[in-house]
Amino acid sequence: MCSHYQGIQGRERFERHFGIAPPADAGQADVWPGYRALFIRNTPPSAASDATRLQALSGLFGLVPHWSTDLRMTRSTYNARSETASEKPSFRDAWRRGQHCIIAAEALFEPDWRSGRAVAARIGSPDGAPLGVAGLWSCWRAQEQEIFSFTMLTINADAHPLMRELHKPGDEKRMVVVVPPADYDRWLNLPARDSLGFLQAQSSASLAYLP
Repeated sequence: MCSHYQGIQGRERFERHFGIAPPADAGQADVWPGYRALFIRNTPPSAASDATRLQALSGLFGLVPHWSTDLRMTRSTYNARSETASEKPSFRDAWRRGQHCIIAAEALFEPDWRSGRAVAARIGSPDGAPLGVAGLWSCWRAQEQEIFSFTMLTINADAHPLMRELHKPGDEKRMVVVVPPADYDRWLNLPARDSLGFLQAQSSASLAYLP
């Protein structure tokens, strides 16, 4: 599970890694549920062109389904279990429609209990590169306003060499899915029927403790 991460603030750094310019609203640098941050999706077919195949958007961390009556759901929908996302009311429409996204992150924070108490551990790529986290996006409409939102997809981390060390003893070990840059396009274009298999295959993603 991940309820706290660092967004990417440098426009040049974002564009260099993801190959697309970020919007003017880059969201918060320190991201918690309900905060704004950046994600990448395929441009809708009606607006797509060769030059704008991808879109970088600012959205709320915590998916707000179209049927929600307000935005408070972000407090509980910031992570989605990949094994049950197709069934859960909050996520199933986005899952079945293949509304995949890549969430741009500088680093993730997870509770490290090895000392006997929770200490926030900062985790990221060993080479210092930005992370692209697999997610689902949604668009909520109210009073002629469109509000985008997203959730991070998670998988079991019992076998992951680093992530299995984290979280409270006795709790199931979970982790977000960090997608290798070479697979960004594949995830964004993957049909819903192949989503779960792709996510499970990413469980060996390389991560390291950061200062």
